[in-house]
Amino acid sequence: MTVFDNVAFPLREQRLCGEDEVKRRVMEKLAVVGLQGTEGLAPADLSGGMRKRVALARAIVAEPRCILYDEPTSGLDPVTADTINRLIIRLQKMLGVTSVVVTHDIQSMFRVGDRVAFLYEGRMAFVGTPEEARRTDHPVLRGFIEGRSLDEREP
Repeated sequence: MTVFDNVAFPLREQRLCGEDEVKRRVMEKLAVVGLQGTEGLAPADLSGGMRKRVALARAIVAEPRCILYDEPTSGLDPVTADTINRLIIRLQKMLGVTSVVVTHDIQSMFRVGDRVAFLYEGRMAFVGTPEEARRTDHPVLRGFIEGRSLDEREP
């Protein structure tokens, strides 16, 4: 599928609108994520960051109230990851959507999060603000934030 067809897919699949409206929405959402002029490209023609932005355009084209992001910065260089984080924040403000971001990227967590939930052994081990997470004494979350294991025996 082209970029256009990929972004249009949910609208067509759910028959949410006619083709004129599909075209208007797809072009609008591609512009929102900074991909105007890419509608005719194939996935192989896109960088990793561009593919992430196509996925964002597809996620917002049906104008949802909530967006679930699963590792949105995974596999991206730090600059592109920051671009994606900024886009998530901008979409929240522009569209008034709630964002749920699942990530192991601590910088992203602190950048985009208003609330943080840390899962450990299948349970919510911590729920609070990013600032509260920074100050936590929870040993596993502390290690996660600092990038160190709990096993102090290893060098």
